[in-house]
Amino acid sequence: MKNTVVGILTIIIVALMGFVATDDAVYHGGEHGKVIEDMGNKTVNASSSTAPEEKDDREKEKEQLKALRDKAGNAGAFKVSQEYKSKCASCHGVNGEGIMGPKLFGQSADKVYKDLVDFKAGRKENYIMKGLLIKLEESDLRRLADEIGDFPNRAKESK
Repeated sequence: MKNTVVGILTIIIVALMGFVATDDAVYHGGEHGKVIEDMGNKTVNASSSTAPEEKDDREKEKEQLKALRDKAGNAGAFKVSQEYKSKCASCHGVNGEGIMGPKLFGQSADKVYKDLVDFKAGRKENYIMKGLLIKLEESDLRRLADEIGDFPNRAKESK
């Protein structure tokens, strides 16, 4: 009996999937799809009536490059050490912009150093940070903190 009910439900579900796939005209270029296409053309035509002056190729390339940089973020804005890349970048971003971990960009070297020491000592709880820092010496922590504190200066120099 269970097999019969499951078989009937499966047939009904497959039939509904087929009906939905063939019924919606928007996705298949039907009348509704043409309405949406016309709306897009009207916006393009409305904006083309006040067309800006033609830009030369160099300006177009600069705009395209800027758009790509904006889209990609700050991934290659400035150089960071291999130590930062291997220990910090996976959570805090290549340039400290913050991904899963908090944003480091703009923090002072002293604050970062204090936080690193607190994580290592266990005063701040974060098992990932403690695991990453447990084998590092104080001089390593200072070097990482100084590098992170210098991120704003590096960003200015790279522009």
